[in-house]
Amino acid sequence: MDTSEELNAKEASFYQHLIGVLHWIVELGRVDIITEVSMLASYLANPRDGHLDAALHLYSYMKNKHNARLVLDPTYPEIDQDDFIRRDWDYFYGDVKEELPPDMPKLLGKEVDLRLYVDSSHASDKSNRRSRTGFFIFLNSALIQWSSKKQATIETSVFGAEFVAMKHGIETVRGIRYKLRMMGVKLSGPTYVYGDNMSVIHNTQKPESTLKKKSNSICYHAIRESVAMNESLTGHIPSKENPADLATKIIPSGQLRESLVSMMLHDIYDEH
Repeated sequence: MDTSEELNAKEASFYQHLIGVLHWIVELGRVDIITEVSMLASYLANPRDGHLDAALHLYSYMKNKHNARLVLDPTYPEIDQDDFIRRDWDYFYGDVKEELPPDMPKLLGKEVDLRLYVDSSHASDKSNRRSRTGFFIFLNSALIQWSSKKQATIETSVFGAEFVAMKHGIETVRGIRYKLRMMGVKLSGPTYVYGDNMSVIHNTQKPESTLKKKSNSICYHAIRESVAMNESLTGHIPSKENPADLATKIIPSGQLRESLVSMMLHDIYDEH
């Protein structure tokens, strides 16, 4: 909702160049600025002075926090199985099972874990009130995929926005599961999906829960069926421990930001 002066053609071109560089910085692993870059990229067609100031502010942040490392850590994470409830879903979805590639090679080597951390920010875009989906996907303890993107529909509730975000994340991780199997990599079991909205978690852990909003039915059943076929399991995680918050919200510098960033990037706050 910036109301500052529009940039002239030369300044607008400079702004577009800055955002292009930031985009590749995120692609190369600086996931701590993923939301800020995504938001600024939405103003490429008509940038203003305020947007340019914000972009330069990001470069100042990058200069100050220049020594980040995205480490592909192969170690197995500690997963508390008590967070993931297994139920009998046959009454609701029948004997559904995850579809395996018919021509996949023999699975060799050690099995791997997949984890998905997902979040949404409800109606965060003040211009059109669209929510933002953000997620991070880990293979063992290595971050392998990330996303921060405005949702394609306007959700009228936090519940709906969270379900849309989780459906998008599960669809993405489904493709990763397929690719891993086609490369001969064995999966340890379902993908562990972490979300911080208790209503969404309860509705995807308990077969007897009922949907009250028809508009959310596609995402609701898509996620529940994924759980029913043991492709994924959902579990609750507090917001302050959910790294996906970085992919949906602007979190100012401080202890919370440092804690979330340290879950994915190493040495970013090393003064040396």
